[in-house]
Amino acid sequence: MATFEVFQDSAAEWRWRLVAPNGKIIADSGEGYQSKQGVERGIDSVKRNAGGADIQFVDE
Repeated sequence: MATFEVFQDSAAEWRWRLVAPNGKIIADSGEGYQSKQGVERGIDSVKRNAGGADIQFVDE
């Protein structure tokens, strides 16, 4: 099962990354959060919304 890792970056902002069982990072927060509570809310949002997300192919 994948795991959310939470850490502080060099700017002291909180970030998360989703790590697959093989150790590869499969997603990350893309932004820093000012507090642990903020990063936890971000993770909760991903958990709530990503499971049923549609796949949309976009022309670049």
